Amino acid sequence: MLLALSVLLVLTVGGCACVWWAARGGPRWTRPVAKATLAAGRLARKTDIRSNSTGQNMGD
Repeated sequence: MLLALSVLLVLTVGGCACVWWAARGGPRWTRPVAKATLAAGRLARKTDIRSNSTGQNMGD
């Protein structure tokens, strides 16, 4: 489990770095990685909004 979370953390940080780098005119390969990272963030946000709207918010 720790290995899976570590990999997820590395992918997240790397994706954020690619978004930052691509916005500043980085290499060509950073653009598709940045697009994929932003799409994954939108999907995660949309999924979170759906789960909160159905009353499954664990923070309350």
